Amino acid sequence: MYGFSLTMNVPFDTAIDLATEALQAEGFGILADMDVAATLKKKMGIDRLPYRILGACNPPFANRAIEAEPDIGLLLPCNVVVREMADGGIHVSLMDPAAVLKLVDKPEIHALATEVGARLRRVHDALAAH
Repeated sequence: MYGFSLTMNVPFDTAIDLATEALQAEGFGILADMDVAATLKKKMGIDRLPYRILGACNPPFANRAIEAEPDIGLLLPCNVVVREMADGGIHVSLMDPAAVLKLVDKPEIHALATEVGARLRRVHDALAAH
């Protein structure tokens, strides 16, 4: 697995707000908010259920990662996908940094992945409480 997820029974925009708040509580800001559904509609005329990718970044962790491996930006930020399912439920998936960062064979990156992963698990648990 390269991530972990949960299903929420809240409106889509509420799930986005809750995810953003839970990430902020763990020191993450949103660097990018990609509205995939809107892009597909605009560029290809495809209608799909809401689907957004939140590119989350914790600046101190990002700085440590870049210091240890300058090209680590290819694997950053930590992505969180919020998507509406056909039954109306909201599926939230969070990247598992350990799965992605194991591509970098450096102990300091592995330690960082563990720290970031613990924070993202707490984000998951906070969202699961709703």
